[in-house]
Amino acid sequence: MESFKFSSEAYAKKMTTLGRSAYNQNRLLIEGSLQNFMVSDNSLDGTRIQNTWFPQINADVFISHSHEDEELAIMLAGWLEDNFKIRSFIDSCVWGYANDLLKIIDNKYCLNDGGLTYNYNTRNYSTSHVHMMLSTALSMMIDKTECLFFLNTPESIKPKDGISRTQSPWIYFEIGISQVIRKQQPFRYLTESLKLFRKGEKIEKALQVNYTVDLSHLEEIDYTILEQWRNADDFPSADDALDKLYEIMPARKYSDTIHG
Repeated sequence: MESFKFSSEAYAKKMTTLGRSAYNQNRLLIEGSLQNFMVSDNSLDGTRIQNTWFPQINADVFISHSHEDEELAIMLAGWLEDNFKIRSFIDSCVWGYANDLLKIIDNKYCLNDGGLTYNYNTRNYSTSHVHMMLSTALSMMIDKTECLFFLNTPESIKPKDGISRTQSPWIYFEIGISQVIRKQQPFRYLTESLKLFRKGEKIEKALQVNYTVDLSHLEEIDYTILEQWRNADDFPSADDALDKLYEIMPARKYSDTIHG
């Protein structure tokens, strides 16, 4: 989706405050001490680490964004909460903790003698584990939430030669997962009879890697559509609000998989 503007600075500040509150509540869920994850053989319980540092938070939509657009993502989350009672999961709420977790593990397991440098091989090994935990958690959240909002800004996508490219490995990952993740029909769309059966931290670096991303499977949402959505009706629930958004957007086909 493209960037959007609010009617006044005061309203934008209100949306930021509201979005920041939900963001901080989610971050409070992502805490843990490494000692709590030790098992009897002095190894780490990776599943417990993932569940604690990268938990599955209850949300309606997943917001994917560049690190530089964090404030915009937070304002959008506030706007969705204020207008539609839609709960948002902001991806930086999770991957922002990856470096913190890595530092804790690396300081315990990867320091060379003297404690001033890290061992290259063990550092790569710890990074692969943390990034695998993170990518698994993000995949599960994208699958769990009803839909994904991607902030398509110059900070996240840099067109070159007519091709959309990103320098963020996590945006590349999330857009790729969104292409192949199961398309689920919301549970509320089922008939009553069927219902009986179913229910970063920014890192400065010289190395830059570009990934080609295919955005063709995403529907474009601009400020006009957001305003049309907000002015459509007073919605009693987030489900009703999302149903209206799908109605406003071009017809979307769902598979028979049920989103419970």
